[in-house]
Amino acid sequence: MNMDEESLKKLLEEASSFEQLEFSGIPDIDLYMDQVTTFIDDKFSRLKRNEEDTTITKTMINNYTKAGILMPPKKKKYSRQHMVLIILTYYLKQILSINDIQELFAPIVEDINKPENSKLDLKDIYDNFLAIEKKETEDFKLAFEKSLDCQHNDENKDDTSKLIIIVIKLILKASIEKRMAEKIIDGFFKDKS
Repeated sequence: MNMDEESLKKLLEEASSFEQLEFSGIPDIDLYMDQVTTFIDDKFSRLKRNEEDTTITKTMINNYTKAGILMPPKKKKYSRQHMVLIILTYYLKQILSINDIQELFAPIVEDINKPENSKLDLKDIYDNFLAIEKKETEDFKLAFEKSLDCQHNDENKDDTSKLIIIVIKLILKASIEKRMAEKIIDGFFKDKS
């Protein structure tokens, strides 16, 4: 296995180059389930690991509704609010359990179900998600390129060892961040809805 720095930089570019789906790009008309799955699959296919992977299925959406992550559709149609929660769930489920996502979204779903006492702004949450995604992606690119430079200078390790260490470092960082997210959910969201 030969560690080619240019190949790693190409992978980094593939992982971090994408067009974000702005709130205004989410349909403001209610959609049927098939339209939702087609839209999500089209907009987020870049996040699939393999071509044959599925971004979202009808079963997933039904399970999200049963779990309380989504509000039930109205007349079998899904609103922009549903779409935002589906998109956020798609990202969050890569790291969090469905139960954790339900705990996190419970205040949002409750707020949507009681619009007369609305306190949360789903558009603001989504816009902040986009800003954070953009900043975190830029920061990650810089940090990863810097770590490649450090790895490149360590001539005592073979390429396979360097690649293993890169993967371990990425997983450990993700693991620490996941644990912190779970602690926040457990401390502030569990049984608070």
